[in-house]
Amino acid sequence: MRLDQFSGIVAFVKVAEARSFTRAASELGVAPASLSEAVKGLEERLGVRLLNRTTRSVGLTEAGAHYLDHVRPAAEEIRAAGAALRETRDRPAGTLRLSLPWIAAPLLIEPLMGPFMDAYPEVRLSLIFDDNFVDIAAQGFDAGLRIGELLEKDMIGARLGGPLQTVVLGSPDYLARNGTPKRPADLAAHRCIAFAFAFTRTRAISPWEFVVDGRQVEFTPDARLVVNTLPLCITAAAQGLGLAFAVEGLAAPLLASGALVKVLEPFCPTYEPLHLYYPSRRLVPPKLRAFIDFVRANAHNLRI
Repeated sequence: MRLDQFSGIVAFVKVAEARSFTRAASELGVAPASLSEAVKGLEERLGVRLLNRTTRSVGLTEAGAHYLDHVRPAAEEIRAAGAALRETRDRPAGTLRLSLPWIAAPLLIEPLMGPFMDAYPEVRLSLIFDDNFVDIAAQGFDAGLRIGELLEKDMIGARLGGPLQTVVLGSPDYLARNGTPKRPADLAAHRCIAFAFAFTRTRAISPWEFVVDGRQVEFTPDARLVVNTLPLCITAAAQGLGLAFAVEGLAAPLLASGALVKVLEPFCPTYEPLHLYYPSRRLVPPKLRAFIDFVRANAHNLRI
């Protein structure tokens, strides 16, 4: 079936229902001549006459009536689908599928998941956590969330929150027993809790980044404990198992309670803010626009 046959089918069904090219053209918002050409092209491709035309009326041939019985249900479904889309065009609804790094769970999703779903009862959330970069278009995601400096170049980015402050954390008990490091070089003498991405076969440890005398330096801990989630690094530090390097927002409750304290603060850098990224500015789905606006409006409730 040629692609232009679809327009001919729609034109034929509309004319057959209206029994008039003029009325059908008015309802479709096209010129009667264009409608006539579309139906004529369909008849030529099928090799049969579908409509009998006179200067005063339009009627179905026997073949046309038979053809209408078969194509009308499909045309009705197409019209209904279009009407349903138009109804939701300005109303957030449907499934919002997001690709997120694990760090987004405690920083953003846990505080806002319930309030967002209460505010938009017609939106379903499908949250897939993965620290890998994801081709969101190829894998059917509406959007992805990543640290700003790591955004793909061909994506539109919507900033969510402010810069992410890094910290080195330890429990008061651990620091009382082992001393407080004064410079990043002192970490070599400390027990450290390391983070490694789950998807690396070698489980390469993520280095700790610092700014020393205006230069960026890295420290890769020789750790007894290696985990692949930052919240577990923080929990282990609170239990006195060593020092951890993390984003400050993740540890806010434990810092507020005094279970953890910050060390090496002058040397800890900030990272780019979290960004939601998606393929195009054109016709952003209402469900995605609602999510972006909701996060921004509730940024004061977040640890980002």
